[in-house]
Amino acid sequence: MNSTKESEMKRQPCSVTNERRSANYKPNIWSYDFVQSLTSEFTTATYKERAEKLKNEIMHIFSREPGFSKPYIVETITNLGLSNVLHKEIMDALESITIDLNNNVGFEEDILISDTALSFRLLRQHGYNISQDIFAGFIGETGLLKERMDSKIDPRRVLELYEASHLAVDGEEIMEKAKDISSLYLIDSYLDMDDKLAKQVSSSLRIPCHRKVQWFDVKQQIHAYEQEDNKNVILLELAKLNFNIVQAVHLEDLKELSRWWKNLGFIENISFTRDRLVESFLWTVGVACEPQHGLLRKCLTKVVSFVLVLDDTYDIYGSLDELICFTRIVERWDYQEVDELPECMKICFQALVTTTSEIADDIQKEKGWNDDISHFLRMAWADFCKALLMEAWWYKKRHVPSLQDYLKSAWISSSGPLLSLICLLCTADGNSEELEDKWEDNEDLIFYTSLIIRLLNDQGTSAVELERGDAHSSILCYMAEASVTEEIAREHMKDIINSAWRKINMELLSASIHEQKFVNLVINTARVCHFIYQKGDGFSVQDGGTKKKIKRLLIEPIQL
Repeated sequence: MNSTKESEMKRQPCSVTNERRSANYKPNIWSYDFVQSLTSEFTTATYKERAEKLKNEIMHIFSREPGFSKPYIVETITNLGLSNVLHKEIMDALESITIDLNNNVGFEEDILISDTALSFRLLRQHGYNISQDIFAGFIGETGLLKERMDSKIDPRRVLELYEASHLAVDGEEIMEKAKDISSLYLIDSYLDMDDKLAKQVSSSLRIPCHRKVQWFDVKQQIHAYEQEDNKNVILLELAKLNFNIVQAVHLEDLKELSRWWKNLGFIENISFTRDRLVESFLWTVGVACEPQHGLLRKCLTKVVSFVLVLDDTYDIYGSLDELICFTRIVERWDYQEVDELPECMKICFQALVTTTSEIADDIQKEKGWNDDISHFLRMAWADFCKALLMEAWWYKKRHVPSLQDYLKSAWISSSGPLLSLICLLCTADGNSEELEDKWEDNEDLIFYTSLIIRLLNDQGTSAVELERGDAHSSILCYMAEASVTEEIAREHMKDIINSAWRKINMELLSASIHEQKFVNLVINTARVCHFIYQKGDGFSVQDGGTKKKIKRLLIEPIQL
């Protein structure tokens, strides 16, 4: 925060104003009684025993598969949502794929384009630092070396190359060329594709698979696999059963959180904010769908719920001096000035204190830590509120910051650091004294994922916020600074997002085996936002794609 502005804000006394804005958010569509009424039969031991039997059969079958099919086996397992169930089999297959790729460097047959691209993508997604040089034989000045300019290449092979190109890091010219060539080819040949392939290409051009939440598409992938002629019926049954079992776990988590939200009893007193517990929970499922991450989902849902409340408090409800006062209270984490606030902001702070203490206690209990870790959370909330205050100050003063100044604050107000902290606390091995070092070791990863969260949020919400008269987004800041159109500004933000992803890919490749779990969870926070904000604001507007995804993932099981 700019020191002069910060000093000015800290000097402001607390006072109350009756001038309030409204975002006219729609009421919550998921009632408490409805959520509590949801049940699943797939919590019983019978289904789990059946799944374990199917898993053993699949392990036996896959052990006999030839090496050349292993990338496709890994891809199928992943698409069907079985990565957690068959984790060892995936890792063994990846080791074998690495050996095969090293032995085949320099092959130029076009039939190997898709095989090589898929292997490259899978390996990099799992932290293997495989070289871009494996594509050197495929990429030339005018395109794919083995093809004439007027010849036809199977778009499915080119699509794999396009997907692989999104695992590039800075400075990889071959990968950048692969992205340019493959995207142009797919666009040019789009009209000649069948409907199924055209739909797949359109989806990938919009959001490549590396940037998607795999679990959000798992149901569609299972249905698609069921239509294939060469499907493995055992694998299909396991995928269906696993989805229903995992869904049942998520449903129990959601019901518990629904009770927590109701018992907290403060949302009834804060009419200006979004009541979006179920959407917040869906967000956390995208970050960590695996059954063993129940505590992480619960802690993240609580944090996301409060992020929305605080965001609305600063964006919509509070006067500037009220927000300055509230920020001081959060920084000090005491009630010294709380009586100067309107009642709803008092209630908000009390609920924040209570919930933060709950989160810290739950994590300490599961980890067996004796040290109090709540100070990490208090500091993160203070940083978050200070960033929100900076943006509120800009809005109240009618000041349009430069894009650089905006992003210095906005990556923190994105809530990315808060969410990453919860991921770290819930997955950290060892003792609590190592937490600060682990945080510092991952500062770049946290910054770039948070930057993506903010820019995707702005892409999805800036039009509505501009119409409503909210604070400026990155798009509006750049439009004013560079005197460009909204379209050009949006393209500039996309360039920044793509650059940030290349930085994230580097963090993924440089992470140790022990760090991979945390790194992937943090990356998932960015992936979720590609879904939430791809067609607007998936939090504020409940009755669109978010509602459909909630029904598919959390409520409706797959028929066996």
